[in-house]
Amino acid sequence: MSIWEYANPLRFMGWTGKVLPWFWALAIAALVVGLGWGFFFTPEAENFGSTVKIIYIHVPSAFIAINAWFMMVVTSIIWLVRRHHVSVLAAKAAAPVGLTMTLIALITGAIWGQPTWTTWWVWDARLTAFLVLCLFYLGYIALWAAIEDPDTAADLTSVLSLVGSVFAFLSRYAALFWATQHQDSSLSVDRAEHVSDVFYQPLLLSMAGFVLLFLALVLMRTRTEIRLRRIRAIETRGRRS
Repeated sequence: MSIWEYANPLRFMGWTGKVLPWFWALAIAALVVGLGWGFFFTPEAENFGSTVKIIYIHVPSAFIAINAWFMMVVTSIIWLVRRHHVSVLAAKAAAPVGLTMTLIALITGAIWGQPTWTTWWVWDARLTAFLVLCLFYLGYIALWAAIEDPDTAADLTSVLSLVGSVFAFLSRYAALFWATQHQDSSLSVDRAEHVSDVFYQPLLLSMAGFVLLFLALVLMRTRTEIRLRRIRAIETRGRRS
């Protein structure tokens, strides 16, 4: 069986209906354990005090915000190349989730930055790219809402997602090109670069919870978008007849 058969709307609704409850259950379990462990059972950091505990929300939300856009880019390319409606509906479904995560990351970053940098905001390359990414999320959602024809909206938003990928990339890798005030990544494959294990282990659980929550929300919203498209198709046929 080809993997593309799972993108068929009927098959997609079938298998996602089975796995969605598991995603929700695992997401809730990972978030409860990870955030509970991180906020209540980890010590204060030497340089940050208790404010370091915001890492369990800030880092996962920023990670999802950036990678949600990359997921939208991939599904948008699939739409442009293969015209799979489910793929572009998944991108549409992911955008509000990605926007929410971006706003959470910006707000928690400001809360964390105020005692660390003595200011709520700096026009740092990484932070500025992240703010522009937030604006691209808003533009993507607004473009879907502004265009009545769904295929035209899908084409234009797919192109917009490709353009916005530049700022998603810079949000993650700006430190490679400019000197940034923002700290280095808290998660790294290099064990010597990540935070100490007392913070790292609950952070991993929180990250897993956010990823599972993102997947659950995107699957749920994609299922809703498929249903809405069916309703619009039925209404269109009814008007024509």
